[in-house]
Amino acid sequence: MRMISKAISIPKKTILLFSFVALLLQTKGQQTGRMDTDRPDQTESVSITKKGYLQAEIGFNKEKYGSGYVWVHPTALWKLGLNSQIELRLITESNTLESGGSKVSGLVPIQIGGKIALWKEKGIRPQTSLIFHTGIPALGSANFKTPHLSPNFRFTLQHTLTDRIALGYNLGAEWDGNGGSPDWIYTLAPGINLGERWYAYAEIFGSIRSLGTPLHAVDGGFAYYLSDNCKIDFSGGKGLNNEPANYYIALGFSFRINVLNP
Repeated sequence: MRMISKAISIPKKTILLFSFVALLLQTKGQQTGRMDTDRPDQTESVSITKKGYLQAEIGFNKEKYGSGYVWVHPTALWKLGLNSQIELRLITESNTLESGGSKVSGLVPIQIGGKIALWKEKGIRPQTSLIFHTGIPALGSANFKTPHLSPNFRFTLQHTLTDRIALGYNLGAEWDGNGGSPDWIYTLAPGINLGERWYAYAEIFGSIRSLGTPLHAVDGGFAYYLSDNCKIDFSGGKGLNNEPANYYIALGFSFRINVLNP
């Protein structure tokens, strides 16, 4: 997930596509057990995608940075569960940058990685997983290529507070592919299940840079489960320092399908 998103004027064709896929998934009668997603907050989930399932988490964002905007159309996280311990991950993102009356569009370098479950929650010890990716410069548009690989990692941790409330948080680092020191990142987000289908969260997140001003922001949002295998979400956030006018809004759609199990 990114820090900021687009004033979403979602095309009617996109809305119709979401509705069609949701209907398709609801009629498949898949197994019980609600999927867990990394959307819509910045705090990545500790859960591993169900074995043999392909899970897609797709978002359309409008992000404001200073005097410019970034339209993300879309960002997509693709996850494949190999077993109870490991999932494979692929991140694709198409951006349009607007600043000073000019526009630049293209594909951000594709990120390839995975998630490994480390240990389960026990007492005060949180459930913990490790996520890692690297952006491949050759797998991006010329406008967004970087001179080097852009690796990142984060530990995802979660405490169960009640049967409906959990506290998730992430700690990690990101390199931008241009060389130099990483940005050290953090997130903290309590999440609440509202009834059987609704989910809500509030969050603080940011990054600490060795040669720059730390960035901090807050966000929040809602998600609605159309079925155990399909949900939609809406979220938004705002910068707290450096550029307080920075903000994002995002609309997302996630689903999973059985691709490897007989």
